[in-house]
Amino acid sequence: MKKDVSGTLGFVSQKDIVYNKLLPYADILDDESNDILGQIKGNLGRAVQLREIWPGVLFWTRKLSTYIRLYGRKFSKEDHVLFIKLLYELITIDKLEISMMQGLARLLINLLKKTELLSREDLELPWRPLYELQDRILYSKTEHLGLNWFPNSVENVLKTLVKSCRPYFPESATQEMLEEWRPLLCPFDVTMQRAIGYLELFLPTTLPPELHHKGFKLWFDELISLWVAVQNLPGWEVHLVNLFARLANDNIGYIDWDPYIPKIFTRVLRSLNLPVGTSQMLVPRYLTNAYDVAHVVLWVSALLGGPSKQAQAQLSGLFNSITSFFHPSNHGRWLMKLMKLLQRLPASVVRRLHRERYRKPTWLTLVPDSHKLTEADITAFVESMMQPVLLAMFSKTGSLDAAQALQNLALMRPELVIPPVLEKTYPAMETLTEPHQLTATLSCMIGVARSLVSGGQRYPEGPTHMLPLLMRALPGVDPNDFSKCMITFQFIATFVTLVPLVDCSSAVLERSDLTAVEREMCSASAEFEDFVLQFMDRCFALIDSSTLEQTREETETEKMTHLESLVELGLSSTFSTILTQCSIDIFKVALEKVFNFATTNIFETRVAGRMVADMCRAASKVHPAQSLKLLVPHCCNAINQLAVNEEVLSEEELDKELLWNLQLLSEVTRVDGDKILPYSTQLVQILQLTLHLKCKQGYTLACNLLHHILRSTALIYPTEYCSVPGSFQQPTQDYLPIKDWGRPGDLWNLNIQWHVPGVEETRFVFYVLDLILQPELLRLQRYAQGERDMTRDDVLQSLSIVQHCLLGAGSLFPPLRGEPIPELDMFACMLCKTSTLSPPPDVSRENYRDAICRVMRQLLHHILEHSEDDTKSLFSIIKIISDLLHFKGSQKHEFDSRWKSFNLVKKSMENRLRGRKQHIRALLIDRVMLQHELRKLTVEGCEYRSIHQELMRDLLRLSTSTYSQVRSRAQSVLFTALGTYNFCCRDVIPRVLEFLEPDRSDVTQQQFKGALYCLLGNHSGVCLANLHDWDCITLTWPAIVRSGLSSAMSLEKPSIVRLFDDLADKIHRQYETIGIDFAIPSECRAVAVQLQTSGVPLPPEPVPSDQEEAEGLRKQVEKNLDSEQPWKFEHIAIGFMSLLLRDDHPLPSPAVLFFVKSLNHDSLLVRKVAIAAVAGIMKQLKRPHKKVPVSGMKELAGLIAGDRPDNQWLQYNSSSLPRTQQDWEGCTFVEKTHWGYFSWPQKLMMYAPSEEQPKQGLTREEMTEREQIIYDHFSDPGFINQLIEFLSLEDRKGKDKFSPRRFCLFKGLFRNFNDAFLPLLKPHMERLVADTHESKQRCVAEITSGLIRGSKHWSYGKVESLWELLCPLIRTALNNITVETYADWGTCIATACESRDPRKLHWLFEMLMESPVNGEGGSFVDACRLYVLQGGLAQQEWRVPELLHRLLQYLEPKLTQVYKNVRERIGSVLTYIFMIDVNLPYTQPTASPRIKEFTERVLLRLKPLTEGDEEIQNHVVEENDVGEQDERTQAIKLLKTVLKWLMASAGRSFSTAVPEQLQLLPLLFKIAPVENDDSYDELKRDAKTCLSLMSQGLLYTEQIPLVLSVIFQIAGSSSWHARYTVLTYLQIMVFYNLFTFMSDQGAVNDVRALVIRLLEDEQLEVREMAATTLSGFLQCNFLSIEGPMQSHFEALCKTRLPKKRKRELGSVVDTIPSGDLVRRHAGVLGLSACILSSPYDVPSWMPQLLMNLSVHLNDTQPIEMTVKKTLSNFRRTHHDNWQEHKQQFTDDQLLVLTDLLVSPCYYA
Repeated sequence: MKKDVSGTLGFVSQKDIVYNKLLPYADILDDESNDILGQIKGNLGRAVQLREIWPGVLFWTRKLSTYIRLYGRKFSKEDHVLFIKLLYELITIDKLEISMMQGLARLLINLLKKTELLSREDLELPWRPLYELQDRILYSKTEHLGLNWFPNSVENVLKTLVKSCRPYFPESATQEMLEEWRPLLCPFDVTMQRAIGYLELFLPTTLPPELHHKGFKLWFDELISLWVAVQNLPGWEVHLVNLFARLANDNIGYIDWDPYIPKIFTRVLRSLNLPVGTSQMLVPRYLTNAYDVAHVVLWVSALLGGPSKQAQAQLSGLFNSITSFFHPSNHGRWLMKLMKLLQRLPASVVRRLHRERYRKPTWLTLVPDSHKLTEADITAFVESMMQPVLLAMFSKTGSLDAAQALQNLALMRPELVIPPVLEKTYPAMETLTEPHQLTATLSCMIGVARSLVSGGQRYPEGPTHMLPLLMRALPGVDPNDFSKCMITFQFIATFVTLVPLVDCSSAVLERSDLTAVEREMCSASAEFEDFVLQFMDRCFALIDSSTLEQTREETETEKMTHLESLVELGLSSTFSTILTQCSIDIFKVALEKVFNFATTNIFETRVAGRMVADMCRAASKVHPAQSLKLLVPHCCNAINQLAVNEEVLSEEELDKELLWNLQLLSEVTRVDGDKILPYSTQLVQILQLTLHLKCKQGYTLACNLLHHILRSTALIYPTEYCSVPGSFQQPTQDYLPIKDWGRPGDLWNLNIQWHVPGVEETRFVFYVLDLILQPELLRLQRYAQGERDMTRDDVLQSLSIVQHCLLGAGSLFPPLRGEPIPELDMFACMLCKTSTLSPPPDVSRENYRDAICRVMRQLLHHILEHSEDDTKSLFSIIKIISDLLHFKGSQKHEFDSRWKSFNLVKKSMENRLRGRKQHIRALLIDRVMLQHELRKLTVEGCEYRSIHQELMRDLLRLSTSTYSQVRSRAQSVLFTALGTYNFCCRDVIPRVLEFLEPDRSDVTQQQFKGALYCLLGNHSGVCLANLHDWDCITLTWPAIVRSGLSSAMSLEKPSIVRLFDDLADKIHRQYETIGIDFAIPSECRAVAVQLQTSGVPLPPEPVPSDQEEAEGLRKQVEKNLDSEQPWKFEHIAIGFMSLLLRDDHPLPSPAVLFFVKSLNHDSLLVRKVAIAAVAGIMKQLKRPHKKVPVSGMKELAGLIAGDRPDNQWLQYNSSSLPRTQQDWEGCTFVEKTHWGYFSWPQKLMMYAPSEEQPKQGLTREEMTEREQIIYDHFSDPGFINQLIEFLSLEDRKGKDKFSPRRFCLFKGLFRNFNDAFLPLLKPHMERLVADTHESKQRCVAEITSGLIRGSKHWSYGKVESLWELLCPLIRTALNNITVETYADWGTCIATACESRDPRKLHWLFEMLMESPVNGEGGSFVDACRLYVLQGGLAQQEWRVPELLHRLLQYLEPKLTQVYKNVRERIGSVLTYIFMIDVNLPYTQPTASPRIKEFTERVLLRLKPLTEGDEEIQNHVVEENDVGEQDERTQAIKLLKTVLKWLMASAGRSFSTAVPEQLQLLPLLFKIAPVENDDSYDELKRDAKTCLSLMSQGLLYTEQIPLVLSVIFQIAGSSSWHARYTVLTYLQIMVFYNLFTFMSDQGAVNDVRALVIRLLEDEQLEVREMAATTLSGFLQCNFLSIEGPMQSHFEALCKTRLPKKRKRELGSVVDTIPSGDLVRRHAGVLGLSACILSSPYDVPSWMPQLLMNLSVHLNDTQPIEMTVKKTLSNFRRTHHDNWQEHKQQFTDDQLLVLTDLLVSPCYYA
């Protein structure tokens, strides 16, 4: 495609939509698009300069996005850059309303979509405004208080926006981002998630190589080492993976990933969460935080290739280890993930290949040659994937994923992919018993069809399979199996689309230049005719079987069933595809066959008739001349003969033959218009004869005929869709059709044959309309004026004719004319009329659209007045009005479904490897046609004229009429229209609201409901009750609330109650804060001036401020609240009011008064809303506090995080606490916990000293009016009593929790009014805290936490007296604590400590630390005290090492607790104490307690257990004896607590302390039981859980030798339980660290040696477990079956057993097996493990092993049992595909095997 500056355009376009150039009127498009673009540029610039965001900017940006849909990016590069800059400036306006921001952002994303169009030189965008926007919206400080309402989609839009802008961030951006977000990287804090999330989203990775030192090199080492160090999958690890995946993909070949590859693959395997081993506990966070498959796939495909080839080896290992999970007999929640991996990986590799080999080079960095994928790489990749894909073909989730995978694999290596699929397909086509297998294989064949048919050098024999496949697919057209039938149609259609069906067998004799394969294809092509005829026979059989004469007639079903309509669709589209692709010889034979079938039988018109008519239509579409010559005269004669006598016209039930011929004729005429003209006189005669038949079925068919004749002469459409342009009719000497098999269409030589209506045809259309439509309109008009009587059926018949005329010729009528409506145009910016696209209609003829409109309105009013119950006519009129408004030749919903199916077909047949629109020709033509229809359907922002206004009013009248079905149809048309015309909502709303007026007495319930439905809107369209327009909301909301007093309103009717609920619910769901302040900053205007280089801006007129409107609205809602309202409406009203809170304008005083009063309202719902609202009001009234930067931070050189000298002053130190006024003022309080842990920010902002802050403790005179209202109420003891009374009621028993809303309310009170209300509240708090009821305790907890947080800026004296009050209170509370309330107190203290400097709260911490576990009040109180303390300390993270040390010291002697609940709590507290001890990179050793030292101390105390050898029993008596118990009992108690700690920390800490845990392992192995049994005591169960959790942990490479040495030591222990458990531990540990193990050969050898050693264990259970473990390792390819191992087992098998001595009966059998027996058994187990390790296939070594095994069938027990089990398992797993597997054995072996499997001993 060459870029030319054509004269008409005058600029080089960025990227057009190419399909526009192929339209028949392509030459006029340039002028049209230039005209529109000029308008857009001028008006958009002007709107911005006039600062008119709404509606000007909004309207013109919408026009721009429509322009892009219609013409692509058809503007010059300068304009492109200017559009982007302008939109970027608009989006980042500070106060911009969110919904507008979203609309603009979507357009900007669209403009930035094609990165290759603009390079970094052309465009640079700053990153900080976007970050501020994200931060303001996603981490909004006010949203939770109800001050801002954001739409749900906003998060995704913002993320996509950043992704689109990322390539254009300046080169300095990376460094700036790191400086901004590094200080947030505190792993214990929530900010970590936020910081890593931002890094993932914003960091640019597409910088060119020469700038890499300013790009990823700044952060790569730091972040990757963080990722490698984290072991327990915190939530932010996923973000890191996504970032690395993107980095790898953008910079292939510039980063050396080799050292990390085993780690990457180990973690990928772990995140698939596959079940392993026998008793595995799942850690829940592994499921929730698992990696996203899409990114994993991207990362893996970017690692492939390159010199080292390591990634491919690991990938093959990965698939080998998980292949067996793909087998269809396995199923679980992990399956979806595996299938996704399978489907996306080939697609990703294809995308990469396309980028390396076929994509036009752009400014983006290219992959260096050294790292491009080579042919060998591709082959290795495809081979590694084939086995799992072939297994997945028959998966339970369906074959779709496998089919997509195969489609992409076949593009790369057809010769490896297609043959195995064919091997599965042929047998599936032969069997009749397994339909699922057939559908699965066929859908996979459809995927690889294009690769198969086009052959190519790689797979030249592909095309030869084509005919055998088609012939064998024919039996699938089976009337009894619906899904088989559909997939067969799809299969045949797919293959036929790719191949011209031409018999070129003569070429074998005529041409000598053919290859062997081509000769074979030519001679095979002789069968095509046979195939077509057989296919038709099958179809006829299908049709015959669906003609159920008798049942059809009696039930009178109008419609086909859903299944039948699908079959009809499949049949007609497949048949038309076949005929399109036929040569003319085959076509003639087929046509004759169809003609005979259609004319010799008479079909019922519902099902069979439709199918046959469809087949005939297909024939006439392909070659109209030949087909019409046969069909039209035949049908016309038949109809004329039958309808010749008069009676027929008035018969109710018509003759079947007449109906059938009419149906056939109406379908056959859907062909190329100029081919119909020769038959026009005959057809018009038939129309005049049949349009006025009495029988409804008859005249409906006649109307269809009318519709189709008009349509095919009046529309523009392509007339052929063949896969090769031109025809196949050339002699075989010069043209060989087989060369065109599977050939893509050539976009530049499509040679589309268009049908464009000519003069003749237009004349014919208007002749028919004058003849037929004119008299009907006259009849209806006279009826409407009362001059003539018509029955309802006649009216319906006339309407039907009118409707079909409109549908047929609608594209030739100009749009409705009318006067513009003056009062709606009030905007400075001109909103132009949309020019009609495509050739303009002919204005000289009568405009039937206006005529129909006139008559319809008269008729409608007549019917509504005289016969409102004639609903059928009303339905018809509603349909006609809808078409009058919107129809220009094609229907929206038809277009949508065609667009969808086009995309489906495109997906199933595209070639992603080559790209560049290499689609087949039919698809390309279809796309051009869709482009043409899109142009006709695109209407938005049309001018709203008087005629539209009248029609809308009619629709509104219908929407509130008596019958519900009429209402709902009219409403849906109304909603569509509302979205089409500018500002018509403003015109309609007042008319809807009239029905809700309380003082109108003439409103019926139906009208009331209709009006409510109109406000509610449908799910996709406009919701009138919630427009983004203050004017409309000011009218609507008060009206909804007022309607409660309307006479038509009755709460007895459930339907009305439900409507109000839906309305309120929809408003709450969809309401977004509407902007008030629409200022446009100057940078934005500067860009606008550039954009609009011409045109004088008009002076802006002052617009009334929206703020006044918002105020007015509130006043109205409040006014309504004073009148007596039903409760429902009080709820709705206060709900609406709460939506109006906003953070940029405080609420007016009356509203504040209203909400404060509502705090004590009788209704619970109202109180809840009021609490939230008052909390929001407090936020609005908050006085801003001044901040100043803190100086004196000394940065250390280099990157060091953790406890450093420069952040020590932040930590809690009891020797220097601020205990006096001046200490307090001299102390710099840092409230947020993350500052200073990783690094300091550039400027750390802290609160200025108190004298610079706003005055605290104002007197009433100093307050604003709003504050006085609140102050007065809360100073009133009666008000407070009532409020506390309400707050301490219980809402739902047992369900209530600590309420954050109430906490915010109290926090706001104490923050804004200091301690003014404390004296009033104090007695209440003291009373409540003494009462143990949960609701009372909860209330006091909420007040307490609000108090502590609200006292942030109080002076020292006030704080001190506050704590004097609080400490005794909290002490009392903790002593009165109960099961119901301990969670609330925990939340209370945790909330109070959140984001507060610990030195500020030292009173609280010292009090909590006094003595938590003192045994007073029993074990429960102890546990609760610890819980509350833990809540407080956990919030402080790393800043309280001193307190943690003190706590640990206090707890250590108490670890031997007797009570289980205290033990569990201590375990959890220990987790938090040691949480700070992490081994992350660049982190200093912590000042907090360390695990290592603690473990050493614990091990000392556990010595009595580790030394002894006897069984450890839980023989502790639960009462504490007075006497000291012996060491051993103490040690067991200690161990129980330690186990609780290990279990608690498994899921919480970031890194596992592996070396420390290893020292405890031997002890755990000793205790853990072998069987799964719940009756064990707590100790054993816990030990087992710990082992399961520890075995799943992620190990670093350097930890593996340590673990193995411990395991070896235990495997030598004397207890067989321990040896047995070691094996189960090993299975899980190896699988969860598979690639880390495999990259260390020594470790693999050690594990193998260990398992083989344990095979010879003296204990039978251990031997069997060892065999299971071995077979698992072999199955996941951790070990491989090599010669030495096999011969080792075979040698063991041959161990001689001592002869059985003859024993006397009844003598005791010697129980201890001899060593020989054990060795022999070990050999047999080894062989058995090898056999069981490949359950789904038969490798070459297997037959011999089976033979060796069978020798031992009659050995002594336990050998005989093992052999039997193995054989029965072998039989079970290989039974399904035994026919295949049989091939691997010789005949002798088969004999032995059959003998074994069915021998008598098998049943013994």
